[in-house]
Amino acid sequence: MIGAALLDAPARWGHLDWALAVVTAWLLIGVAGVFALRRLKLVARVLFPIGGACGLLLFGVALSAIGAPPEASVLPIGLPSLPFHFRLDSLSAFFLLVIGSVSAGVSAFAAGYFRKGEGTPPGLLALEYHLFLASMVLVVLADDAYAFMVMWETMALSSFFLVTANHRIVEIQRAGYIYLLVAHVGAIGILLCFGVLQANTGDYTFANMRALELSPFWASIAFLLALFGFGAKAGLLPLHVWLPEAHPAAPSPVSALMSGVMLKTALYGVLRVLFDLLHMQVWWWGVLLLAVGLATALFGVVFAAAQVDMKRLLAYSSIENIGLMFAGIGLSVLFSAYGMRPMAALALTAVLYHVASHAFFKSLLFVGTGSVLHATGERNLGKLGGLIRFMPWVAWITLLAVLASAGLPPFGGFVSEWLLLQSFLFSPGLPSSFLNMLIPVVAALIALIAALAGYTMVKFFGVIFLGQPREDKLAQAHDASGWERIGMLWLAGGCIGLGLLPVQFIAVIDPVTRILVGAGLGKTVGDGGWLLVPVSIERASYGPAIFLLGVAASFALAFLLVRFFYHGRLRRSPPWDCGYPWQNGRMQDTAEGFGQPIRQIFEPFFRMERELPSPFDTAPHYRVKVGDHFWHWLYLPVARLVKRLADLIGLLQQGRISVYLLYGFLTLVTVLMVVKQ
Repeated sequence: MIGAALLDAPARWGHLDWALAVVTAWLLIGVAGVFALRRLKLVARVLFPIGGACGLLLFGVALSAIGAPPEASVLPIGLPSLPFHFRLDSLSAFFLLVIGSVSAGVSAFAAGYFRKGEGTPPGLLALEYHLFLASMVLVVLADDAYAFMVMWETMALSSFFLVTANHRIVEIQRAGYIYLLVAHVGAIGILLCFGVLQANTGDYTFANMRALELSPFWASIAFLLALFGFGAKAGLLPLHVWLPEAHPAAPSPVSALMSGVMLKTALYGVLRVLFDLLHMQVWWWGVLLLAVGLATALFGVVFAAAQVDMKRLLAYSSIENIGLMFAGIGLSVLFSAYGMRPMAALALTAVLYHVASHAFFKSLLFVGTGSVLHATGERNLGKLGGLIRFMPWVAWITLLAVLASAGLPPFGGFVSEWLLLQSFLFSPGLPSSFLNMLIPVVAALIALIAALAGYTMVKFFGVIFLGQPREDKLAQAHDASGWERIGMLWLAGGCIGLGLLPVQFIAVIDPVTRILVGAGLGKTVGDGGWLLVPVSIERASYGPAIFLLGVAASFALAFLLVRFFYHGRLRRSPPWDCGYPWQNGRMQDTAEGFGQPIRQIFEPFFRMERELPSPFDTAPHYRVKVGDHFWHWLYLPVARLVKRLADLIGLLQQGRISVYLLYGFLTLVTVLMVVKQ
C-alpha cells in the first residue's frame, strides 16, 4: 500500500516521499528474506548490504530535510475512517538522520556477523530486522495517535522476535517476556496520554492536538503519562529492568540498534509531546525530569561499573546515558518555563548532540562485543583478556568508542557532556533561589557520573583487550571479517566526526531547537569560527582542532626527544612482578576486583548475595552476586499479587456447563437490575 501511494507521487518527490520509499525498500528486503529463508550468503552478502545502502539514502534525505518546511501526507492504510497521517519536520528529520546513519553501519556489520547458528533462519532474521528499521522510521513520521501506536507496537513486536532469535534458551525466553511486558505497559501510558491530548474531541491527529489548549491540570496529566509510557521504553527508573536482560540476549547488531537507536524513539516521543503537542512548560516538570534522569544515570553507571558480563555492562551504561539526556530535557523545560529561551536552546542542543553521539559510540561498542563474542564464545569478562594481540582491528576501533563513551576529547561524547555542563553553569540566572541552590549540586552529580563512566570504560577495555589471556582458547580468536570492519569503521567515523566538527553539527541541530523552544545556537556558534562558543567567547569555548593539534605536537615532541637522546634503542622487559616471576593470566586484576571499590562505596545501591566457602570444600570459592533492589521491592511483589488474583479468577472455571449457565443467568439479572435503575 505504501509503495502504491508512492507510485502516484509527483515527478519531483519531496523529502517525505523519499523517506517512505526507504521504508518500502526495507519492507521489500524483508519479504525477499522470507523467500531466501536459509540461504545465508544471499541474505548476508546481498540483503543486509542493500539495507545498509537504504540507511545511507535515509541519512541524506533527512540531512536535507532539516530546516525545510514541514511536509505531510495521508495514506489510505488501516481502518476505512482512520488513515495514516505522516509528517516530516525538522524534529523528525533529525531522528531520521540518526536512524539512517547508524543503521547503515550496523547493517554492514550484520552482513559479516550473522551465522546459521543464531537460532532463527537468516531470511527470517532479515525480515524481522528490516521490519524493525521500517517501524522506527514510521514512528518518527507518524502524525496521528493511531498510526503512532500501530508503528510503536510493530517496533516492539519486531524487536521482541529479534531479542528471542535464539529462542531455545530459557534465559533468552525470559528476557524477551520481560521486555515485551514492560513495552506493553508503557504503551498503555502512551495511549492514555494521547487520549488526554485529544481532549474528548474524537480527533486523534497531532494537528488537532496542537490546536488545543489544555488546562494546567490536564496538561500535567498528559506529561506524567508521557513520562511513564516513553520512560518504560527508554529504561528510566524503575522501568529499567528489561534493558539489562534484553540487550545481552539479543544478537549484537540488534543490541546495537536497540541501544543506539530504539531508545531514542522514546526520547523523540517525550520531545514531541513536551515541546510540540503541549503549549506550556511548568517548572516542576523540569525538576521531576531532572530528578528522574539523574537518579537513572547514577544508578546505571554504578551498576555498569560492577558488571562482569560485557553486554550487561553496556546495557547499564545505556541506562546512564539515557538518564543524562532526560536530565538535559528537564533543564531545558526549566529554562523554557521561566522564558529563558537561549538557555533552553543550549540545554536542548546538548541533549540532541548526545543523542547522535551516543547512537554512534554505543552501537560501535555493541558490535565490537559482538566480534569478541563470535571470536571467543565468551561474554564473561573474567574469561577474556589480551585480545589486542589476536584482534587488533576490533581492539583499536573499539578503543575509539571507549574514549567517546568516557567523554574524552576530541570525540563527540565530550562535546555533548561539555555542552550539558555549560548549560548547568548558566543556571544561576533562574529566578527561583531554591533552584539556584539546587542546580550546582546537580552539576556536581553529573561530573561524578561522567567520572564513573570513564572508570567503567577503563574496566571494559582493559579487562577485554589488555593484559594476558585468561583462557588458553583465546589464542585461537580471529579478527573481524571484512564486512564487520566496514560497519565498525563507519560508526567510528561518526564518533570522530561529531568530535571534530561540533560547529557544523550544531548548525544542523539549530533548526530543531528553533521549532521546539524558539531559539538556537546557530548564529552564536557560527560567529566563533572553528571555536565552539555556546554563549560568548568570554564565558567558555572549545577548539577540537586546536586540542588535536596540541596532542599531535606533544606526541611528536616526545618521539623526537626519545630518538635524540636514546637513538632509537628499545628494551623489552616483563612488568614488575612483585618478586614472583612465574606470572600467568590468572594473576592480573579481574573484572570483579576492578569493580570492588565501587561495590563498597555504593553498597546501598546493590542487593549483595555472598556465597562463602565451606571448610569442607575441596576447591573453596567465594562468589558475590550483585542484584537489583527493584526486583525484590517492586516487581516480585507485583508478580505475586497478579498470580494470586489469577488464581482467584481461575476458581470461576469449574469445567461444568451448569455452573457456566448459572454465571450467565446471574450476569443477565445484574444487567437488568442496573438498566432498570
